[in-house]
Amino acid sequence: MELVDLLTKDLGVQEDQAAGGAGLLFKLAKEKLGDTDFSQVAQHVPNVNDMIESAPESGGVMGKLGGLASALGGGGSELGNLAGLASGFSKLGLDTGMITKFIPVILSFVESKGGGAVRGLLAQALQ
Repeated sequence: MELVDLLTKDLGVQEDQAAGGAGLLFKLAKEKLGDTDFSQVAQHVPNVNDMIESAPESGGVMGKLGGLASALGGGGSELGNLAGLASGFSKLGLDTGMITKFIPVILSFVESKGGGAVRGLLAQALQ
C-alpha cells in the first residue's frame, strides 16, 4: 500500500500503525463528508477501505463524552472527533501528537493522486 509505505518512511511508524492511523482519519472524513463526497477522495486512495477496516475502534470513554457533548449542542462533535482520534491513536501505541503529523502526509498524498480539489475536500473534513 503506497500511502502506508509513505507514512512508515516519513513518520517512522510501524506498518500497522500507519494503516490504522490513516484509517482513523479516513473514517472521520467519510463520516463528515458522506458517501458521495468521500467517494471523490476514495477513488484516488488505493486500499482506502482496507485502511478504514484496520483502524481501531475509537469509541471508549472519550468518544462517548464527545458524543454526549454533541448531543447537548455546541462544539461537541469536534470534541468527539478529536477524542475519538486520540483514543484510536492511543490504541495503536501512538501519542496524540502524531495526528498532526499524519494529516499533512495524507493530504500531500491525496493531492498528488487527485489534485488540489480532492485535497481541499479532505482537508475540510479533517479540520
